[in-house]
Amino acid sequence: VASHSSGSSGINAEYGDNRVRDYLAHELRGVCHDTKVEPPLLNVRGTALPHGSIISDGARLDVSTRGFWGNMDCVYFDVRIFNPRTPSNSNQTIAKTYEKHENAKKTGYLQRVLQVEKASFSPLVMTTTGGLGKEFTSVLKRLAEKKAGKTGYNYQDCIRYLRLRLSFAMVRSVTTSIRGHRGVRGRGAAENCQGPDDYLYRVD
Repeated sequence: VASHSSGSSGINAEYGDNRVRDYLAHELRGVCHDTKVEPPLLNVRGTALPHGSIISDGARLDVSTRGFWGNMDCVYFDVRIFNPRTPSNSNQTIAKTYEKHENAKKTGYLQRVLQVEKASFSPLVMTTTGGLGKEFTSVLKRLAEKKAGKTGYNYQDCIRYLRLRLSFAMVRSVTTSIRGHRGVRGRGAAENCQGPDDYLYRVD
C-alpha cells in the first residue's frame, strides 16, 4: 500500500485518501478484467523468500488486475509518492531517487508476488511534483495503448489525458495528507470521468 511517514520521503496512505490508487483502478477496470483494490496476498508459509521480503500474513498491495501486459497475465501494482525536496531525497539525482524507491518496493514484494502469487509486480513511484519513475512511465504508456484501442481515441490524446488526471489525483492525495479530510467524501472524480472527451478537450 502507498507508503509514508510524516515528514519523511513518502506520502502516507493512512493519512491520505489513496486517490492515485483509486484512479488507476478506475482506468484499469475499463481495459482489463478482475481489477481489485488492496487485494490480500496469499500466505507465504513454506516458501523461502529473500531477506527483506514482506512475509506477514494479511499483507496487501494497492491494485491487481488481469490482462494488462498479456491476455492471461496477472499483475500487482503498488504506489509510492515521495517529496524530492526532502533531505533524504535531495542528496542524489532524481533518477537515482526513483530507482531507490522502486527497489525498496521490489525488495519487499517482488519475489513474494513472483513465487507465491505467480504474477508480476510493478512499483509505481511518482513525486509530489508530478514526475514518474521508469516503471510507472512504462505502465502508463501501456495503459494509454489499451485505452486507445478500447475507445478509438489516438494514443497521444490518451497519454495526455491519463497524465493530467493522474497529476490531479496526486495533488488531491497530497493535499489531503497535509490538511486531513474535511467532511464526508462522495463519489470520486475518477468515477465520474469516462475518457478524453469527458475532460481532455475542455482544457485546450
